[in-house]
Amino acid sequence: MLSDKKVDETRNYRMKKIKSFLIGATLLHLLWIYGHYFVNSNIIPTPLTVYRSMGGEFWIMMLPHIFHSLWRLLLSLLISIITGLVLGLILAQSTWAQKLLTPFIYFTYPIPKMAFLPLVMVVMGMRNPSIITMIILIIVFQIIINVRDGVNAIPEEMYQPLKVLGASKLQLFFNVTFPAALSSILSSTRVALGTATSILFITENTGIRYGIGRFIFDAQSRIAWIQVFSGIVVLSSLAFILFLLLDLLESRFMKWK
Repeated sequence: MLSDKKVDETRNYRMKKIKSFLIGATLLHLLWIYGHYFVNSNIIPTPLTVYRSMGGEFWIMMLPHIFHSLWRLLLSLLISIITGLVLGLILAQSTWAQKLLTPFIYFTYPIPKMAFLPLVMVVMGMRNPSIITMIILIIVFQIIINVRDGVNAIPEEMYQPLKVLGASKLQLFFNVTFPAALSSILSSTRVALGTATSILFITENTGIRYGIGRFIFDAQSRIAWIQVFSGIVVLSSLAFILFLLLDLLESRFMKWK
């Protein structure tokens, strides 16, 4: 009986997700169509025109761009998550680290990191390291602060039962602290993913050969608006798939939530 109830809850949850996706996709395409007729020019092609252009040859041409953009994005997120987790936990559990690092983070976080793009490009060149470095510089602070706040928000009462049973600090970490940090990581990663995708788009217009951003900027310079929107669809779809993977990770490892 309990198993049937759990199956029904899972099915209802998935149906709500699918319904939300369909509503969102419908609204997005309606706004797209409205933009096409409102502008009344070829600058905004219709969704059907764009999708028709995305045939077999298009994907053969796009594969190198997708590959390079995807690994830049994933590597940047991985480094940012690991760095943000470590520093966030240190800040949450160490008084001296809070006194030393918190003022530094608060002063550097509001600085517009994109202003350092020319400097990073001069030092590292117009290559992958400069793109990855810029993405990390911008999103790692979001993860650090969210992990720190997530751990600090854990009520002391959650630790008490394990402490009474004689749990070690390591057991407290893996049974209480880390799950709370994981929740903060996934939440902040969702926000960071949108930011990272935008930064990826901008930084890929820095003289490199492959990347979805490079493809979009190149199409724009040729006034090939259908290709511009095709590239936007690909980049948005890539980010959307990563968002879905984060949802799957949450449902798999955070069933308690």
